[in-house]
Amino acid sequence: MMQAIDPNEWVGNALCADDPPDALFVRGAAQRQAKSRCKDCPVKLECLADALQWRCDFGVWGGLTERERRALRRRYPAVENWFEWLRTSDDADAVEIRGSSSGRVVSLVQPQTRSLSA
Repeated sequence: MMQAIDPNEWVGNALCADDPPDALFVRGAAQRQAKSRCKDCPVKLECLADALQWRCDFGVWGGLTERERRALRRRYPAVENWFEWLRTSDDADAVEIRGSSSGRVVSLVQPQTRSLSA
């Protein structure tokens, strides 16, 4: 069963909370700037998990672009609780996302096949 993350618990703590929403819905090179805003955000995982859980297909969320999030959902179709997976999985992608200070997750858009690792 899919469990939602309550945005009321984390949204106010996001570094972008006071930014204009359009700043995160950009294309091309502007996405790098938007992603860099996420790198030190204290609620990066919550934001990303919320976007993955609710299939937000536009904008930068939790440091990932829509392309990166789509690739992540395709790679791990069996994940039901994205926050738990991002927080605890020993899978290389989850570890990279947790530890990524640059906001760059190249492996997500490279074609690979991986199995779900909880």
